[in-house]
Amino acid sequence: MAKNFSGLVEFMPSFSPRPEISHVVFDFDGTVSLIRQGWPEVMVPMFVEMLPRLPGESDEAARQLVTDDIMRLNGKQTIYQMIQLAERIKERGGQPREPLWYKHEYLRRLDERIRSRTERLRSGAARPDDFLVHGSRSLLEMLRQRGLSLYLASGTDEPFVKAESDLLDLTRYFGRHIYGAQDDYKTFSKKMVIERILRENKIPGARLLSFGDGYVEIENTKEVGGLAVAVASDEAANGSGRMDEWKRRRLIGVGADVVIPDYRDAGALLELVFGK
Repeated sequence: MAKNFSGLVEFMPSFSPRPEISHVVFDFDGTVSLIRQGWPEVMVPMFVEMLPRLPGESDEAARQLVTDDIMRLNGKQTIYQMIQLAERIKERGGQPREPLWYKHEYLRRLDERIRSRTERLRSGAARPDDFLVHGSRSLLEMLRQRGLSLYLASGTDEPFVKAESDLLDLTRYFGRHIYGAQDDYKTFSKKMVIERILRENKIPGARLLSFGDGYVEIENTKEVGGLAVAVASDEAANGSGRMDEWKRRRLIGVGADVVIPDYRDAGALLELVFGK
């Protein structure tokens, strides 16, 4: 199946063409957008700083603990990572703040890291495609030419997703179908977005295609019988063509049908997915 691909691709035994696909869901950060690339380098040190130490516990052990917690919840709303931090603080005898406080503090620190990127995009000093996963725009154009309905569902807060979509010139592909996390976190999940797509459009899950670099969107897609493409993107070296091995293993583990490093072979992939 991979003979027309110029780069890496893995097809799982579960893959088969789906010419009936009509709706496509994308994750945002790491799947199309790179504005927040490096976010763990903000979250991990913050968690290490706020975590009470056990007797004799090294900084390295604490770092490994929080890194495991953070990455296990990657793809879910950010608040779930903050709930986990609060639980870790409490189980170690500390008095945690509300998870929402930790989320807002993390977002403040993250903004300091990415502000130069968003300012460069606003001023025109950087092109939108400089902060897109390699080949994203070509894929989106191909999907639009096929007349498919496109949706964006992110664990990042919705106002940021919408603003960053505008900066990256992505809103024209998704229109009003851009969804993100809410402070009232129980009112949003990627699972809820997928269920809403199926319900409102009166379609079976087999007509759904998803692209994501986190386990949540892959798992949720497979639960309804959709086709899941895992994007094991190498965010730190965009366009390298290499797969992030941690993402690859995790996404295969939750049932991905296809694994790619980026969208350099978008045309060949869609021909296989749609059987033409």
